[in-house]
Amino acid sequence: MKRFLSILLFLPVLPAQELSTGQAARLVIGQPNYTEQDPISTQQRMGSAAGVAYAGNTLFVADSNRLGATPNNNRILIYRNVSGFIPGIYEEPPQGTRCPACVGVPNVVLGQKDFVASEGVRPPTQDNLRNPVAVASNGTMIAVADTENNRIMIWRSIPSTNMAPADLVIGQKDFASVVPSLTASGLRGPQGVWIDSTGGLWVADTGNNRILYYGVPTQNGQDAKLVLGQPDFTTNPLGISATLPEVTPRNMLSPVSVTTDGVRLFVADLGFSRVLIWNSIPSRNGEAADVVIGQKDFTGGFSNSVIDVCDSNGTDSLGDPAYPPRCSRSLSYPRFALSDGRRLFVADGGNDRILMFSVIPRRNMAAADVVLGQPSMELNQASDGSNPLGVSASDSFRSPTSLAFDGTNLYAADVFNRRVLVYTPGDYALPLTAVRNAASLEVFAVGAVTVGGTAKEKDELTITIEDRDYVYIVAPNDTLTDVARNLANQINANGGDPDVLALQNNTVIRLTAKKGGELGNAIAYSTKTSPNATTTLSTAGANLAGGQNAANIAPFTMVSILGDNLADTTESRDLTSTLPTELGGVQVFVDGTAVPLQSVSPTRVNAQIPIDVADGNSSAAVVRTKRKDGRVTVSSAIGVPIIGQNPGVYAQAGNEPRQALALHYSANATGTISVDGTAQAGDRATVIIEGREYTYSVQEADTLVNVMNGLIELINEKDPSVEAFRSGSFTRIRLRARVPGPEGNGIPISAKVSDGAAVILTATNTELCCANEAGAPVTVDNPALPGETIVVLATGLGAVKPETARMAMTNGVPYAGPELNEPVEFVSSLAGGKTANVLFAGLRVGAVGTYEVHLELNADLPTDPLTQVTIAQSFQVSNIVTVPVVNPKDQVPQP
Repeated sequence: MKRFLSILLFLPVLPAQELSTGQAARLVIGQPNYTEQDPISTQQRMGSAAGVAYAGNTLFVADSNRLGATPNNNRILIYRNVSGFIPGIYEEPPQGTRCPACVGVPNVVLGQKDFVASEGVRPPTQDNLRNPVAVASNGTMIAVADTENNRIMIWRSIPSTNMAPADLVIGQKDFASVVPSLTASGLRGPQGVWIDSTGGLWVADTGNNRILYYGVPTQNGQDAKLVLGQPDFTTNPLGISATLPEVTPRNMLSPVSVTTDGVRLFVADLGFSRVLIWNSIPSRNGEAADVVIGQKDFTGGFSNSVIDVCDSNGTDSLGDPAYPPRCSRSLSYPRFALSDGRRLFVADGGNDRILMFSVIPRRNMAAADVVLGQPSMELNQASDGSNPLGVSASDSFRSPTSLAFDGTNLYAADVFNRRVLVYTPGDYALPLTAVRNAASLEVFAVGAVTVGGTAKEKDELTITIEDRDYVYIVAPNDTLTDVARNLANQINANGGDPDVLALQNNTVIRLTAKKGGELGNAIAYSTKTSPNATTTLSTAGANLAGGQNAANIAPFTMVSILGDNLADTTESRDLTSTLPTELGGVQVFVDGTAVPLQSVSPTRVNAQIPIDVADGNSSAAVVRTKRKDGRVTVSSAIGVPIIGQNPGVYAQAGNEPRQALALHYSANATGTISVDGTAQAGDRATVIIEGREYTYSVQEADTLVNVMNGLIELINEKDPSVEAFRSGSFTRIRLRARVPGPEGNGIPISAKVSDGAAVILTATNTELCCANEAGAPVTVDNPALPGETIVVLATGLGAVKPETARMAMTNGVPYAGPELNEPVEFVSSLAGGKTANVLFAGLRVGAVGTYEVHLELNADLPTDPLTQVTIAQSFQVSNIVTVPVVNPKDQVPQP
């Protein structure tokens, strides 16, 4: 026994699960996915709901609001048996639907006859409601703030039938009265309600700027026993004056919520942008609050009083202290404060966020520890424009108005997004951008400095990166290449520049940001030379450019989830095989769906984002791991921004830009004829191969496709040296030597059209070229040639067409065809700063989530072992990769 006890003493103490800054909601109630906002409310779709409460395994939602959001459904939704549809954090969600994380179907509706009706202005009765914005329950009774009717409706037991009549009314003498008043029994637009553990009723009497306590309600029109915010039951200075009163710990301006944890009382004092805390339940009218948060002290009452409560983040243009727009101590029109007895949660509506204080504040101006709905305390993605994908996402909201807690899950009413989000702490938090395109991981910004002119001894050359100068004085016998090499070496010396890595090739210095994504685009660089210098320096721009967010994910993308201790083992599967949804004990759930896994390791999990998420612009991901010791661990949910396409090109490991996993396309020499313009009847289009002409006469109703197919048919019927086929993109004729190997190189090709023709034929090469071993890697020892077609492998190109190909996109299963398919969004490419013709882009047959892009390199590319290549779709540009290119016409430079 003694030995057993000693073992117990040294067992590790596991940290308590806590919510983490920026995490996503694990579940969503009221919509079929995280981002849909259908305004037509049904039993499963809620409107602009402002109120939420939880008690006795039952969830209550007040499906109305006073913020101007629509629709106002004037109803209360009751969800019984919450544990039956809210899975435990360690449970595997039930599978078989598009969004297993989208849960909850209400059993009962109050205020309306059914789940379809949403009648508003009606004569007040015992069973109807007009703009009910708050609801509370203790598991036995329900209280509803029927705001526009200036009353609180009480049901002594939780109703089991639709439109059940209330048992009591508070604030009015009977159910037919709606008159606002300033008395012990009257109310004016109440927006907050709470039932404490004794059954006592608390009301935020918003229009009268006060909090009322009634004790246990027993009769209609019952008088309140206690008033806070005013000295008595008949005083309200704002009721007779438009002048704001002095802000004190005893008064309030439009309080919208009141709650208690049984020990303390919390009030969201909306108009003064603060939360008031009484350290014990008040017992005297007008009793002063003990603690204020959101303001420096009890005299402050402005939204985001950053000068008073936030630390300076620098100086402005005049040299005065500057401040962030908000911080962990500021509030902007808070709408709810809720405590579980240990922590405090605040719905900071004006900042579109929820703040969590790990310990209930005991002093004024306390700082929050965690923020939900935003990636940091200073940001507001809704108002700052920092979320280009919109604010209806799995990790954000617009004006959260109410909170509820069931001991594990935090429920948040997201009024403008017509939903309730459910936040659950995990065993650990993933980085906010943990889910990334597996091919690119990061898309780094780049720049370039070109050394030109004539190298002259003692010329002083300077490259400035941000405010750091790198100076080189030209030495005797230096060449321009020597100058470029020495400048690059200076930038990389002594640990290197903090912002960029320099790579020199010939006379060009390529700069790559060390900061991934869009942050790198802000890195400034410039050059200067000494007076009368003949050596020149020129930049590609004033800032690095091209940094993109690899954490914006397209449906069907292979992604990497980065973190720590994600798995206890390392396992992988080939992308040519059907992928499992559990590998090495690891599962990944996206919107509750178990997704295919390609590899797992302690720091990285590769998975596929389902094609089904294309119906929204945000998803939530959770990693679940079965440990070798029998435990199960689960991450907090993180948001995954979903966009139509965001391509990434696979590359080898190494420093950016990395060498592409590129392949030689053909064992036979190839060339291309592009068919453009307009098919006009009577036009004659001719392809010439070794002097042999193949002419197609355009007919009425012909399209460019008809012209292309007609020429292909003629060439294949008659030409002895070359066969023709269509490219996968555009109307292009691909020509291929019938004989493999170098013997097919050099076959001359050209094209022409008749005078006045509207159709255009263009030969992109003057001769067939570049036979190589089909599928062989492009390497320094086997480089690409100008004019050659190479294949790069990619992921993240999104949905494909035609519809038969789209329907064949099966999660985790190698694509089986049709072989001829293309992304819905057009693909373009640059290689070596010149357009590379995209001859085919589409899903690779026999692989999971992998696209191949066939690029015909420009025939004039110079020799460059680091030729930079990108592909792009719309505004999304891939990571930069390199491909070694050798132009036989060039003299290969010495290393």
